[in-house]
Amino acid sequence: TVICSDKTGTLTKNEMTVQVLWTGMRSFEVDGAGYEPIGEIRETSSENLSPLPPVLLELLTAGTLCNDAQHLERDGRWAIVGDPTEGALLVAAKKAGLDPERLNEVSPRIDAIPFESERQFMATLHRADAAQASVIYLKGAVEKTIRLCDRMLDADGTERAVDASLVLDQVERFAERGLRVLAFARKSAPPSAVSLTDREVEGGLTFLGLQAMMDPPRPEAVAAVRACQQAGIAVKMITGDHAVTARAIAAQIGLDGRKHHENGELVAMTGQELAATAEERLPDTADRTAVFARVSPEQKLRLVEALQARDHIVAMTGDGVNDAPALKQANIGVAMGRGGTEVAKEAADMVLTDDNFASIEAAVEEGRCVFDNLTKFIVWTLPTNMGEGLVLLTAIAVGAVLPILPVQILWINMTTAVALGLMLAFEPKEPGIMRRPPRDPDQPILTGVLIERIVLVSFLMLTGAYGVFIWELERTASVVAARTAAVNVFVMVELFYLFNCRSLEHTMFHVGLFSNSWIWRGVAVMTTLQLLLTYTPAMNRLFHTAPIDGPAWGLILAAAVTVYAVVEAETWLRLQWKRRRRSAASTRRIAYDDRNAAKR
Repeated sequence: TVICSDKTGTLTKNEMTVQVLWTGMRSFEVDGAGYEPIGEIRETSSENLSPLPPVLLELLTAGTLCNDAQHLERDGRWAIVGDPTEGALLVAAKKAGLDPERLNEVSPRIDAIPFESERQFMATLHRADAAQASVIYLKGAVEKTIRLCDRMLDADGTERAVDASLVLDQVERFAERGLRVLAFARKSAPPSAVSLTDREVEGGLTFLGLQAMMDPPRPEAVAAVRACQQAGIAVKMITGDHAVTARAIAAQIGLDGRKHHENGELVAMTGQELAATAEERLPDTADRTAVFARVSPEQKLRLVEALQARDHIVAMTGDGVNDAPALKQANIGVAMGRGGTEVAKEAADMVLTDDNFASIEAAVEEGRCVFDNLTKFIVWTLPTNMGEGLVLLTAIAVGAVLPILPVQILWINMTTAVALGLMLAFEPKEPGIMRRPPRDPDQPILTGVLIERIVLVSFLMLTGAYGVFIWELERTASVVAARTAAVNVFVMVELFYLFNCRSLEHTMFHVGLFSNSWIWRGVAVMTTLQLLLTYTPAMNRLFHTAPIDGPAWGLILAAAVTVYAVVEAETWLRLQWKRRRRSAASTRRIAYDDRNAAKR
């Protein structure tokens, strides 16, 4: 009933491209898209391309050195080895004429603090030449980075007191465009420094600027989100990005409009707000909110538990080691096959080989089809067993000759299950399967309506088989021929009833007469087997059957057609009743809204 999905790479393409740079209180536009290092950098308020100011080069240098990715050309195509976000920083630096390999040779890395979700930053220590101090570069979430800085660069490269509100206002403007923003900072270190710990970056850093990048939504993810919402599945986006960025991307993806503020904007709840929410209020808040930003792995677990407290069936995506508890707690843990850790894959129930949200929607759709076809087979096969039992019980109750023998029951069950019932496994997805609401997990496979159908068909089989048996017995005085006719009634009724079971919600014509070619192959095989059973001497001896004439076949087919027509009529009448109920409910809702509007 709920899918909680990561944003980057799952709902978006994970093809980051830096589009805007902001440093020294100046903004620069970056041309080009993708990973090819072709593009120009110009100041937003000017057409002048060169020379690029030193403050901008320092910002790009920080993004290059505080970086674990590689930007390589393979077979004429540029690709990223490592994190796409870090790859985008390398591409932006190359567009400015910087050489990442040369920078790493001049300022080799000594030590690093790797990025973690809880820490929200990465820092690296680099050796300068012997006459200079070493330098620490840091990149991370803006809110975290700005708290570690007490200085910032001015337009001419001089340092001044950091203005957090100025930086955050700029971030807000970028985020409104759906850009993901990273902040960069630096700090001098003693030449003798050989290690880097959290203590060295707890303060005293100089803010260098921002790099804002775009990760466009996957077109297929947009369609998949729409399909899930039509199917009554709520989609929630969980990201480490800024709340405004998350809200902008969520709007592009088209997350459920019921989660809107009164002013029409999507609600984007931050991890900080989530941490401040009382446990008793969290289930309702989690249910109503569609977007969660700056969320830690621990808070993912809280969200899963909160949604499950509202009786939701929750799918949760994750890729990191720290996501494992949330994946394990979720009803369906979904790990990323490309970017996910082995720990996440082990904790998950499902692994996405393409890291694409559309694959989750496809799995839901396929699962609904499998469950449909399983139910169809059960609804098709049970009336046969019940009908056979009723025929035998009736004969025993009235002290009459058995209409069918045990070996004939074995023949019916063995051949029809393979030649007819198995063909339902190949039934394609019904039109509108993803416009149904989720099935209540407490609901039994066989609902009251389906049980009524099974009972109805069972008694129709009893009537048809026993009636034809009596009629044929009186007409020919041959018990063997009468039993052969009764066996053929069971098989022919099952054959015609198979077409009724191709859809449990609609008539056969709704799914298309020839949409499942395997049905017709099964019909051909079953018809051939019945003719062999009826007319070949060897089969007559084995199964105690005898040839029957045209009038018997006419009555057999009449019984089969009657069962088909009765079930088809019952399905059509039930469908019309449902439509009238929906129409009446819609009329009442419109009238209610009109009355409320008149009162206002």
